[in-house]
Amino acid sequence: MRITRRAVAVFTALIAVVTGAAAVLISQSAGGAPPVPASCPQRWGGGDVGGWVPAAADIDGAGESLVPGSPVRAMICAYPGTNTHPGGERLAGSRILTGQARVMARDLAHLPVAAAPRVGGCTLMGGPMTNYLIRFAYPGGRALWVGSAEEVNSCVETTNGTSGSRSYIGPSITAAYRTGTWKPVHPDDPCQGRTLGRRGQDERMVPDGAVSVVVCGRAASHTAKPPRREYGEPTARDLAAMLNSADSRLSEHRCRGGGGGDDREFRLLFGYPTGPLADVRISVNCTPGVDNGLLQADLGDPVRDRVVRLAPPQNG
Repeated sequence: MRITRRAVAVFTALIAVVTGAAAVLISQSAGGAPPVPASCPQRWGGGDVGGWVPAAADIDGAGESLVPGSPVRAMICAYPGTNTHPGGERLAGSRILTGQARVMARDLAHLPVAAAPRVGGCTLMGGPMTNYLIRFAYPGGRALWVGSAEEVNSCVETTNGTSGSRSYIGPSITAAYRTGTWKPVHPDDPCQGRTLGRRGQDERMVPDGAVSVVVCGRAASHTAKPPRREYGEPTARDLAAMLNSADSRLSEHRCRGGGGGDDREFRLLFGYPTGPLADVRISVNCTPGVDNGLLQADLGDPVRDRVVRLAPPQNG
């Protein structure tokens, strides 16, 4: 059999293609981590609601942020099922976001994260849920997966395989999957709704940079709106400094009541130029009386008195 120069050239080109593909695969799994899949897995590989990714990518900043850097593309994979028997759900479909990938990544990067997020109290209602995987693609072939879910108890861990967050973003992912548009879902009245929390609240009660604060009181009934008062940057920063001066510790999501006496409760919602609110709850007749969902601290007299002065009149 005669081997022509053309055949040798074709064979050499094929070797180069295979070698290049292998190099790309190896670069995506640097540090011994599994390669990051390029398509949606056919089944959800976790045994719980949310909190799973097919591979943790070796991307700088993944330990401090759910989605670091500036990805150029996001692919959402959906795995519907029920929260009574989670695990192994089949892929139902996918949605590609291109122009909004960076906006979505920026919003997720604002969420508070930890290596092992602490679980607070969760209700135990059974019902439908959808597990989600989001693959963020970066220039140069790198990628990062984020795993989360939407379910009836609103109690889900979102993770990138290195760090995780207890902030509940299930409805926002569902909306993006259905419409192809990323727009975080927020409550009409933040005094009533559940907030996402803000990155940095695992280190400080109120992260730096607040430009406003809303002080929410207790509603007179389940159908009434909580009373509120809003203040600008000087008051927000002064109150944040007072809260941050107290010794804080990891939140246990509970406190001990003193029995009788002053049972007033308040929410302090600190606003920022961009990103989510920082939410701090104050319980006057409870120890510890200050909690942001990640940290808690004792309520000292100066903070209590200042919050009471800033608060709207209590209804009922």
